[in-house]
Amino acid sequence: MSKVWFITGAGSGIGAASAKAALRAGDRVVATGRNLDKVRNALSDVAGDRLLFVQLDVANEEQARTAVDEAVKAFGRIDVLLNNAGYSLLGNFEELSTAEIEGLMSTNFYGVMYAMRAVLPVMRKQRSGRIINISSLAGIVGFKHCGAYSASKFAVEGLSQAVAQEVEQFGIKITAVAPGFFRTDLLDAQNAKYAASTIEDYAAEGSAEDMWSGYNGKQGGDPAKLADVLVKFVGMENPPKQFLAGSDALAAYQPTLEGQLDALRAYEQLSKSTDGSF
Repeated sequence: MSKVWFITGAGSGIGAASAKAALRAGDRVVATGRNLDKVRNALSDVAGDRLLFVQLDVANEEQARTAVDEAVKAFGRIDVLLNNAGYSLLGNFEELSTAEIEGLMSTNFYGVMYAMRAVLPVMRKQRSGRIINISSLAGIVGFKHCGAYSASKFAVEGLSQAVAQEVEQFGIKITAVAPGFFRTDLLDAQNAKYAASTIEDYAAEGSAEDMWSGYNGKQGGDPAKLADVLVKFVGMENPPKQFLAGSDALAAYQPTLEGQLDALRAYEQLSKSTDGSF
């Protein structure tokens, strides 16, 4: 049976690649984005009656509800929600303004939340659905200059794991995908945002832009190959709740996980010492 995908941030990277992969699989796609011209251009080679373009700024809760209503009106259902929209804000934590961090959270976290709130009633009624939330390796491992970005993606990881337990009873499965470095526009000069202010004490090590911009266009991950994996997840009865994408993600997370286990064992008795007496 043909499935209906609702994809945020479908104008580039993993979002655009997933729209194309879903269409190749015979599914229908609702491709959304804040800039619809960008989305149309990215998917111009696959346009047809199985592809619907819908305006959506994910940071706008009302737009999320309206976009979902439009999708259901057009295709009758939503089987897959792919939360892909997001951007990077990089810089030392002290150098980031509250307004910059709030703006990032509005898109990267609240955008995911708004889309899930809009889609879950549809999936509950259907008693089926798949939600795939694009997190990041920085959402499970902390990196220098990524404090705010990591916070937004750690929040997506936590939300995904918790809500998955609540909605599984309705046949809805949630997967949080943590990609490593993929060749997307995330670090492109037009998309990546850096701290507007600087603090002299941090200056000796160089700027966040100097450190991170050099990776742009050189990332090893292929969005098209990840998109094919996401299509496979949709067909699984029991997809993974958390998935690391890319050899670099696996290599980076393994020592972190082993370090956490070592610390757990090292402080086991101290942890138990906090138990109360009954």
